Amino acid sequence: MSYRSFTLLTAAARRPEIWRLALGLLLAIVVTFGLAQVLLGLLLPLAGKDSLTVDDSPLGLLVLLLSMGAMAAGAAVSARLLHGRPFLSLIGPPGLALRQGLRVAVALALLSAVIVLLPPWPLSADLQPGLPPVTWLALLPLTLLALLVQTGSEEILFRGYLQSQLAARLPWPAVWLVLPSALFALGHHAPAIYGANAGLVTLWAFVFGLAMADLTARSGTLGPAIAFHFVNNFMAIGLIAPQGDMAGLALYLWPFDTDDTSAMRAMLLPDLMTLGLGWLAARLALRV
Repeated sequence: MSYRSFTLLTAAARRPEIWRLALGLLLAIVVTFGLAQVLLGLLLPLAGKDSLTVDDSPLGLLVLLLSMGAMAAGAAVSARLLHGRPFLSLIGPPGLALRQGLRVAVALALLSAVIVLLPPWPLSADLQPGLPPVTWLALLPLTLLALLVQTGSEEILFRGYLQSQLAARLPWPAVWLVLPSALFALGHHAPAIYGANAGLVTLWAFVFGLAMADLTARSGTLGPAIAFHFVNNFMAIGLIAPQGDMAGLALYLWPFDTDDTSAMRAMLLPDLMTLGLGWLAARLALRV
């Protein structure tokens, strides 16, 4: 494997001392939670309390996704104050990041279309309607924007900031690939939402994080990881979602909830296989 292109991100990682990174991560967490609360406080009077207290309503889910933008702000504050890094240095050269991201987005969109159009999944015949199609289309621009904010912010914090700062200090890929991915997975550990499946979801998130970390190191920008994350979450949140929490923007619903142990376990292997195929498709699109 070749990670030479990763210098596009690590070269800007000034003041790479571990104590600075630890303090920066703590600061990013504080800013993230603080700003998220401010955003929710501003939006609450505009939308009404009930619509923001459940993630299975369109408005509630949109607000939740948009509030995740606080993570990018947290990473930006830490990068500037503790490392002297400008915000764009967490993404890489903007033009290159955009071109790489578009390549990956097109490749994954084609792959997703092929998977959807292949002989049906065992549960596909039982898909249930989500939002009415007209409502779904009307909300689609906001859904895409919210997903871009959410996925981009997560990538900026975990790959753009944490991974690049670790790589600037430590020469061992096993550390700066695994540690950010483990923290990313920990952030997705949600027993209140996934019940007994929380461990499986956390494991999937760890593998997903490793794939994004690898693509970032191979390409030298966040473009591919953001595009991959965006397409993945659009399929899982904006197109076909499990019932219950996080289902408010989906066109279709799976015939099970997120705490259905047997159904979620049955989906784990196909999801991991799809993730692997997507990773390969992204690499082919980028030729890395």
